[in-house]
Amino acid sequence: MENEIKTGIKHWTPAVILMICVVLAFFDKISIAVLFSDSTFLDVMGIGQDKAKLGWLMTSFLLAYGFSSMFLSFLGDIFCPKKMLFWSVTSWGVLMLIMGFTTDFTTLIILRILLGLAEGPLFALAYTIVKQTYTDRQQARASTMFLLGTPIGAFLGFPITAYVLAHYEWHSTFFVMAALTLIVMFMVSFGLRDLKIKRTVDLEGVAKRVNFKEHVSNTKALFKNSAFWLLCIFNIALMTYLWGLNSWVPSYLIQDKGFNLKEFGIYSSFPFIAMLIGEIVGAVFSDKLGKRAIQVSGGLFIAGIFMYLMVIATDPIIVILAMSLSAMAWGFGVAAVFALLARVTTADVGATAGGIFNGLGNFASAAAPVIIGAIVMQTGSFNLGITFLAVFSIIGAFFLIPLLKRY
Repeated sequence: MENEIKTGIKHWTPAVILMICVVLAFFDKISIAVLFSDSTFLDVMGIGQDKAKLGWLMTSFLLAYGFSSMFLSFLGDIFCPKKMLFWSVTSWGVLMLIMGFTTDFTTLIILRILLGLAEGPLFALAYTIVKQTYTDRQQARASTMFLLGTPIGAFLGFPITAYVLAHYEWHSTFFVMAALTLIVMFMVSFGLRDLKIKRTVDLEGVAKRVNFKEHVSNTKALFKNSAFWLLCIFNIALMTYLWGLNSWVPSYLIQDKGFNLKEFGIYSSFPFIAMLIGEIVGAVFSDKLGKRAIQVSGGLFIAGIFMYLMVIATDPIIVILAMSLSAMAWGFGVAAVFALLARVTTADVGATAGGIFNGLGNFASAAAPVIIGAIVMQTGSFNLGITFLAVFSIIGAFFLIPLLKRY
C-alpha cells in the first residue's frame, strides 16, 4: 500500500469487511445455542433434556475448528489469503443451507464438524491480511475491527435467532444464516478486489519463492518461542470464557435466572454491547500506550471476577449488569491480543502463528460446553457451571505474568 494512504474510508474498508466475515462466522457458531431451549428441536433431534449431548453440538464444532485453525491455516502463508477467504465463506453458506433440512442428530453433528473445518482458518487469514495492510501503530485498531465481529455476531445472532424461532420454526434459523452468507460473499469479492495481498512466503523482499521446506524451518523457530507458547496457553482460558458463555447463556438466563424467550432476546444483547464497547476502548488504549500484555491479562482477570459476581446475584438486573461488566472487561483485554501476538512473532510465519494461536485456544477450550453441560446434569445448577468459567479465567490470567515487563 502506498505510504501516503494512511487513513480514510478506503484504507479501513478491508478491516470492516473482515469484521463482517467474523460477524457471520460467529453468528453461525453460536446461534444454535438458542435452539438448546426449543422443545421441538430437541424432540426432532432425539436429544431430550440431555445437556451433555447438547454441549456436543458446540464442542464438535470447536474441535474441528481448532484442528482446522492449527493444521490448515498454514495454507494462508502458501496461497492467496483473499481467495481462501472467499471460498471459505462460500462453504459456510452451503453448510448452513443443508443444516436447515437436517432432522437427524448425527447428521447435524457431522455438518457442525464440517462447518468448524471451513471456519478454522478465518482468524489466521484475517490476521495475515491486517498485518500486510496496516502499520504497527494501526494493527491493534485494525485487528480489533475484525475482532469486533465476535460481540457483534453474538449481539445480533442471539436476538435475531430468538426472533426467527419465536415467529417461525427452528429450520428457518439456518435458512436466514444461509441467506446472509450470500451478502457477505458479494462483499468479500468486490470489497477486497483492489487490495494487493501477497502470499506470506513472498514477503520481506525474498528473491525466490520460499518453498514448503523453508516454511517448515521458519515454523520450527516459532516453536522455540517461549513467549508465543505462554500466549497460546493464556488464549485457552480466554476462549474457554467465550465459548462457555456463548454456548450456555440462553439456557442459563431462561432456566436458571428466570428469563423468558422474549426477555432473553432483549437482555441477551446487553453483555455483547458491553463487550463491543470494551473492545473499542481497549483498541484505542492499546495503540496509545502499547502495554499489550498487562491489558490482555488484566482484562481476563477482571472478567472472571465479575462472572463470579453474576453467579451469586439473584436479582435479574444485577445478573445482567455483572454479565455485562464481565464481558466488557473481556473485550477490553482481547482488543490487544492479536497486536501482542504480532509483537512476539515474526512476519514470515504470520498465518501459521495466528493459526496455531487461534486453533489451539479453540481446540483446548472446546471441552467447555460439554463440561458445563455435565456439571449442570450432575448438580442441577447452572451456577456451578458458570463458576467453573470464572475460576478458569482468573487462573488463566496469571500465565502472562512473565511477559508483562517486556510486552
